Amino acid sequence: MTGKLYLPSRASAGPAAAVVVTGAWGTVKEQMAAGYARELAARGYAALTFDFRGWGESEGRPRSMEDPFAKAADITAAAEYLASRTDIDANAIGALGICASSAYLATAASRTDLIKSVVLVAPAVPSPATVAEHLGGDEGVTALRAAAATAQQEFERTGVETLVPSVPPSSEAPAPGADYYTNPERGNIPEWDNTFNMASWTQWFAYDAQAAASDLKVPLLTLHSAAAAAPDSVREFVARVPQVTEIWLDEVSQFDFYDQPGPMDTACDAAAEHFASTVRRATAHG
Repeated sequence: MTGKLYLPSRASAGPAAAVVVTGAWGTVKEQMAAGYARELAARGYAALTFDFRGWGESEGRPRSMEDPFAKAADITAAAEYLASRTDIDANAIGALGICASSAYLATAASRTDLIKSVVLVAPAVPSPATVAEHLGGDEGVTALRAAAATAQQEFERTGVETLVPSVPPSSEAPAPGADYYTNPERGNIPEWDNTFNMASWTQWFAYDAQAAASDLKVPLLTLHSAAAAAPDSVREFVARVPQVTEIWLDEVSQFDFYDQPGPMDTACDAAAEHFASTVRRATAHG
């Protein structure tokens, strides 16, 4: 995997506290993750962004796989990398996930002792039932499962991935978040190829984003809005987490959390304060 480490803008005494930062479904490290990493570095944390396996600059095939299990493992690997550095305090590593990677991050944090504290920004944590509801019910899920199986068979037979646009361009019926993903001043950057591997659905349907909630033993901060994606799923998730603080912002869209100064500043200020009282405290207590 290829990543970028944003170092704190102000020097700390001894090894720095660090944060793994991950972005939305189908994105690369230079999109929303980079913005949050820069802001956290300005607040005194080393912040690591990276491309998941098969995405962006990272190696691996098949490409563009939205595989929750693999991505959770990659987050753990990123924390392990931070812990291996002499300039990072291995006992002071937190993680911040945005949108879909929030679920993968929660899964990773429930399986490794390296991640001491978690912040989820505009988290997408749907249950299997919610996923099915948004994809056309049983009929839609069956069709996507069949398409995924066909895509996997084609890759195994020919080595060719079945890639479709992650965000379909349409002037008549714009996809949700179209302004973020079609605007070169926002998310439509050269490093992002806007692809999604149809074989992803097999793993996606096998994953329960809610499952990590009760196993998440580290302190959690969530920032969301009733105007953002699936707020009821977020409420369902946090209700099962032992240590959680919630911040709900008024009238903030899912995509405004990605890069708009107001929501980002609020989220990063709250994240820095959360990590200061949880990651640092964990360090002090060994």
